[in-house]
Amino acid sequence: MKRIAVLIGLLLILIFIGSSTNQLNLNLPSFNGLFKPTAGKVSPQTGENLKVVTEESVITKVVEDVSPSVVTVSVVRSRQIGRIFEINPFDPFDVLRPRSSQDQPATQDIGSAFIVSSDGLIVTNKHVVSDSNVKYRVITKDDKEYAVEKIYRDPSNDVAILKINASNLKPVEIGDSDNLKVGQMAIAIGTALGEFRNTVTVGVISGLGRGITAGSPFEGYAERLDNVIQTDAAINPGNSGGPLLNSGGQVIAVNVAISSEGQNIGFALPINVVRSLLTEFNKSGGKFERPYLGVRYRMITKDLAIQYEVPEGAYVQEVVSESPAEKAGILAEDVITKIDGKKVSEDNGGLAKIISEKKIGDKVTLDIWRDGETKNISLTVGQSSGE
Repeated sequence: MKRIAVLIGLLLILIFIGSSTNQLNLNLPSFNGLFKPTAGKVSPQTGENLKVVTEESVITKVVEDVSPSVVTVSVVRSRQIGRIFEINPFDPFDVLRPRSSQDQPATQDIGSAFIVSSDGLIVTNKHVVSDSNVKYRVITKDDKEYAVEKIYRDPSNDVAILKINASNLKPVEIGDSDNLKVGQMAIAIGTALGEFRNTVTVGVISGLGRGITAGSPFEGYAERLDNVIQTDAAINPGNSGGPLLNSGGQVIAVNVAISSEGQNIGFALPINVVRSLLTEFNKSGGKFERPYLGVRYRMITKDLAIQYEVPEGAYVQEVVSESPAEKAGILAEDVITKIDGKKVSEDNGGLAKIISEKKIGDKVTLDIWRDGETKNISLTVGQSSGE
């Protein structure tokens, strides 16, 4: 009896609440109304039509606008075809005769890039075009191919500027990487795995100010990079050099590397690095010039220095003929330990970083370790094209 009385009481309460709501004409929220689109409604403040912008429409709009500005970088190499046998029509006893092997040009997609000027300036990673002994080509989304005529390789960053002979290209819009926040949307476009052109992946900015060692499986090249952007937008081999975009379709970084130790961990260079390079390029009147010493070297890290009982610095493997280094008397197997009193080490960016901060024509003093002794050598910084 008590249970029946309780149920009757609850029923009366619900009836009372329902009738009171109708009498008071209360506008209680409807769950169905929460999911209705607002397109077509009018803003009470401005009187303008409101439009819902979904995440999907943002991504598709960015891809539609930017994809024509993203290109594939290919390398042209010679490959040797083995011995081929062919029919000899003049000798019935010599049905098959060998033909000597021969070289044949082969093209392979190795990276991505994006257009920054309508007259053919293109940005990619330095490690994508690191080999100066081969020819590179650029392929646009509509499958037009252009030979790369000049390459400017930044000695201190993994960035290269390519020049092709073209006009009326569609450049990207460059954003500002100084204002990035962790968690904001990130969209990557590029030639994934060196095979799938104009692949789109989406994620967020996962971290800022990271330090990594980046390289290319196609080129066998690696270098240390600091202050890079981490993203979980999938970046695969072949995506290197392609743009990382924000939700407004602006390039905020250059995709550079992936982590071999985890999934959904990619890295990109802040676009403001590229912005300063382009400014220098335009100031020089469109010339691909850079401060130049003229040595090929390997960095001796602190660990290696201790292990081999040599000073930390840049170990000179080769001196370029007619270069400032050769004229100053630098020799192979020298170790450059200081430049103008500044220590040459991996921690401060190495030799390339220090030289890149000099101007063409600057006079500098180098501390050279040779045969157990330290020598001082003065030279004038020269200039070099990026090729």
